[in-house]
Amino acid sequence: MSDRQFVEQLCARPGMYGLNGTYHPTAMLLMGFDLARDGALLRGFREWLTVRKGEPSSLVWYALVFQEALPGVSLLNWGRLEPEQDLRAVDHLFSLVLEFLDVRDDADVLARMYMEYHGLHALNGTADQGSRNP
Repeated sequence: MSDRQFVEQLCARPGMYGLNGTYHPTAMLLMGFDLARDGALLRGFREWLTVRKGEPSSLVWYALVFQEALPGVSLLNWGRLEPEQDLRAVDHLFSLVLEFLDVRDDADVLARMYMEYHGLHALNGTADQGSRNP
């Protein structure tokens, strides 16, 4: 099964993976799958999210996705979301991951994304944090 097929199946049938449609468990399952694959699923995802946002960030990918999906909602509330907020955040997460897989799987596009990422840090005078979590 390809990464895309896995994410599409996870999106279509979350209950099959023990998920209940809430953001935190969904993000953690993706993180666990990524770790099990030695980072191969989401390598570059955080950098890609940063480039999309257009400014450097020290946040981990699941926090960046959460902020984009639910602007103005505190990360401290992510375990206490309204059902429609969870749905919006989960849908946004899957949408972004599937979009990212197209970038990740195209070497030329991926190289350009990394150049933009490093350029963001150079323009802002920040140290490159790479994929390290805060």
